[in-house]
Amino acid sequence: MQLVKPGWVAPGGLLARKVDAFTTARTGGVSADAYASLNLGDHVGDDGHCVARNRELLRAGADIGQPLLWLQQVHGTKVIHADDWTEGVEADAIVSDTPGQPLVIMTADCLPILLASRRGDEVAAVHAGWRGLADGLVANTVAAMKTAASDVVAWIGPSISQLHYEVDETVRDAFVAKDHRATNCFLPNERGRWFADLKTLAVISLRLAGVRRVTDANLCSYQLADRFFSHRREAPCGRMASVIQISR
Repeated sequence: MQLVKPGWVAPGGLLARKVDAFTTARTGGVSADAYASLNLGDHVGDDGHCVARNRELLRAGADIGQPLLWLQQVHGTKVIHADDWTEGVEADAIVSDTPGQPLVIMTADCLPILLASRRGDEVAAVHAGWRGLADGLVANTVAAMKTAASDVVAWIGPSISQLHYEVDETVRDAFVAKDHRATNCFLPNERGRWFADLKTLAVISLRLAGVRRVTDANLCSYQLADRFFSHRREAPCGRMASVIQISR
């Protein structure tokens, strides 16, 4: 199983305590066709038995002991604490300070943002599409953590790069109206639309929320078809999972 990990999970890195964090690649599962092969999304039209098996493979391959807390993601701004999780809960971010409790969000172009305290005693996972970013999901998540923002580190996992993410004027206006610096995150194209730099928009949101240490996997889900699913490249398609937990 291929896993992409932030540099700060390495021993002797930024964190005082070990935290496990990663984004899955699309390989190593049992799904077929557009969902080949490690599709972890149960809402995209794949065979349910295949998805269930893929989720079992994820837990075994990544040595995850406790059940993953899957969210019903709705491109909103709701953040929940792991203690309040229930099956089917609608939210786009989740926070925990419980060792051994794995948090998970799914993506296939949107930004997976994983957060951890430098003490390694609190973590969060964020599913950030353009709507969530524009409406304040990042700030809500940082505010939901007990850790001071200045002591939080963030990582942006594999996601779509600017020249493959075309949006209309409505999307651009949603960001620029709130922060003029967002103007630099949009490039006009020949079709009278815009290429949006979601990663830089996320960095702006993180820094406005007080988070200063932000790193990026620098991997484009759209370009790397053999490694990642991409909704913009081919729909329907599978979903990758991004997982974070405080080690026991």
